Amino acid sequence: QVQVVESGGGLVQPGGSLRLSCAASGSISSIYDMGWYRQSPGKQRELVAAITSGGSTNYADSVKGRFSISRDNAKNTVHLQMNSLKPEDTAVYYCKMVLTTTRDSERLLEVWGQGTLVTVSS
Repeated sequence: QVQVVESGGGLVQPGGSLRLSCAASGSISSIYDMGWYRQSPGKQRELVAAITSGGSTNYADSVKGRFSISRDNAKNTVHLQMNSLKPEDTAVYYCKMVLTTTRDSERLLEVWGQGTLVTVSS
């Protein structure tokens, strides 16, 4: 069994910064892609940023230059540094990891966290 848990959300003023973290635990064999998604009321979940096992990154146009994704393979964690936050960044942020387990190292699984709320407001 594998768990993915996010942390670091909260209330921040416009222009402020937050750092989200996500850690995977359990019977993990390998972790491939890691990503952050967000969903605000009435909208579909969207990709914010993703990072491959080789370190290649991809960002939504709306966050380029403001957000930065990084990973620590030794700790099975991924971080999202969010700077110059705007009210439109308000959403529940979800972490997703694509991984294999020690039980079945041939099968790729997508494991989502429960989400962490980020509110940008004065």
